[in-house]
Amino acid sequence: MTDKKTNVSIDNSGVDPQTNFSVNPTFAAIVDSRMARRSFLKGSVGAAVAAFIGGSVVGCSSSDDGEPTPVVPPVTSAPLLGFTAVATGRADAIVVPQGYSAQAFLPWGTPLNGSYPPFLADASNSGSDQEQQVGMHHDGMHFFPIDARSDGNNSTEGLLVFNHEYIDNNLIHTNGITTVPRLADEVRKEVAAHGVSVAHIQQQADGSWALVDNSPFNRRITGATPMELAGPVRGSAKVVTKYSPDGSRTRGTLNNCGNGYTPWGTYLTCEENWAGYFMNADADKPREHSRYGVPSANGRYFWETATPAADVYQRFNASSLAATAAGDYRNEPNTFGWIVEIDPFNPDSVPQKRTALGRFGHEGVIFGKLEEGKPVVVYSGDDSTFEYIYKFVSTAPYYKNTAGGHLLNDGILYVARFNADGSGDWLPLDLNNAGFAAKVAAAGVNFSDQADVLLNTRLAADVAGATKMDRPEWGAVHPQTGEVYFTLTNNTRRTEAQTDGANPRAANATGHIIRWNERDTQEATAFDWDIFLLAGDVGTATPGTDLTLSADNHLASPDGLWFDSNGLLWIQTDMSGSQQGEGPFGNNQMLVADPVTRQIKRFLVGPTDCEVTGISATPDMKTLFVNIQHPGDRSTPDNFTSHWPDGGSSRARSATVVITKDDGGIIGS
Repeated sequence: MTDKKTNVSIDNSGVDPQTNFSVNPTFAAIVDSRMARRSFLKGSVGAAVAAFIGGSVVGCSSSDDGEPTPVVPPVTSAPLLGFTAVATGRADAIVVPQGYSAQAFLPWGTPLNGSYPPFLADASNSGSDQEQQVGMHHDGMHFFPIDARSDGNNSTEGLLVFNHEYIDNNLIHTNGITTVPRLADEVRKEVAAHGVSVAHIQQQADGSWALVDNSPFNRRITGATPMELAGPVRGSAKVVTKYSPDGSRTRGTLNNCGNGYTPWGTYLTCEENWAGYFMNADADKPREHSRYGVPSANGRYFWETATPAADVYQRFNASSLAATAAGDYRNEPNTFGWIVEIDPFNPDSVPQKRTALGRFGHEGVIFGKLEEGKPVVVYSGDDSTFEYIYKFVSTAPYYKNTAGGHLLNDGILYVARFNADGSGDWLPLDLNNAGFAAKVAAAGVNFSDQADVLLNTRLAADVAGATKMDRPEWGAVHPQTGEVYFTLTNNTRRTEAQTDGANPRAANATGHIIRWNERDTQEATAFDWDIFLLAGDVGTATPGTDLTLSADNHLASPDGLWFDSNGLLWIQTDMSGSQQGEGPFGNNQMLVADPVTRQIKRFLVGPTDCEVTGISATPDMKTLFVNIQHPGDRSTPDNFTSHWPDGGSSRARSATVVITKDDGGIIGS
């Protein structure tokens, strides 16, 4: 959008441009000959493939005709979903089922300790204030019971840790951006509004929740917090900067979207659309910039223009300005695009960027089922058009008594190829793997070492021959079976010729959910998959299943995804403002699904212009935490399109919602 006062184009979308123009084949080009034997092959290859994979997850049998056989283990359906589905709507409010209550909690600007600056209704708080307050645009989230590192059963006290993805320049300042070049304190405030909040919370006698004032655990991690680079990229020449001549450190984490948490009680935050914060005016950009969409003219918020000038802001200019990389910030973008580990129980700990997990637009991060003595397995999606799904397998095995972040520093990163027959392969991105090394040589690509591969994860995945997906976003792993689910939010750029089994619809405006089972073990390099849900309007059917969407569950742009401990799958949507403003879906929403029966019900509808994102719960499943991001995101400084959660004429504020059942029962029942 264009700022009315400065007449400067400001990108508030938070979405990186398409940068994958590789020639990796889609399934339409690789459907094997046995598809031709199927009687339903009547129309386009895309339609045939969609029908073929619409049933249960399948694997390869040893029969002569090669027909797949079911491999999904039986699951006991959770005896829940007893609530009445809520209707779609466009109210500027939170709507939950009858018998439930929802209260806003910890909105943007909440001081994290009682003596810190209060939020001012006209948003005139300074940059220094914001560094001590809850950040803007809440996203991924996890509740750590206060006893998480022992029993982990406390449901009345814990640390709520949550992301702040980006900022809305029309709301964060009283009158929007003042000028370009930017005022340094405005930039300081915006940088501070990004990152992560750690909030020590406790349930009160009346059942409500409150921040524990002056708790040593209360903490902000921002876009300027010192951090360490850990893993193979640490010390690489391509992460040398003026701030860190030895390539070991960086400052801040940005565009923190999805999240995860480790079995050893730490929080993982994901850097998603980080490239747009930087600019590089060099005539020839390195592939570490161009493949990720670093712009040439200016960063998303013009932070590099902050005046008075300061090193902490000049780092957003990634142009070559000195004789060597140690004299400028040409490599600063290379220190972003990682998964960051934060220890919420140690306020003095330094966040670690785990580079072995790859560099891309991480939407979320989830662990596969844990087994003593086996490697840890981690999944993550790259949320950009035609990008990929990844899996990391640690070198060292997992043992509960010794597990820690070191497990994420050494291992093999794989990228997914979804085959037309319902099988899939994990393709290693490892120079020590002969097959990958041969592909690299055949493509004429040069990687100097494994650190170079990880810095250019997208390029490595192109070379490996991964499947281009419809914006892979959050993932979730079934707590009993280990079955993996991923949202594919949408992709209106896919043409009919580019459709395939895993992405069966051209101009896919409403998205879908894919799932798979690993073959034999979590660390296996083969899997079997199907499509769990095709999103869309009432009447949309998922081929090969009994699922046809109704008024109780039609949806578009599935994004957030989470399994609760009862095995129910919670689905959150991220429709664009225009998609919410007109058409059949209303405001963004949250639904819950039984993965066995595919019964789905709408559980929550959010306020105007928001995204429903981020979800966690207490161990007893009697309190649910859900984040509401960017309500009123089509506001201008003098015209707010939402007034949630404070009401009246107030400016909108992202916030967490605390949901409980009025009878004190289990959420979802």
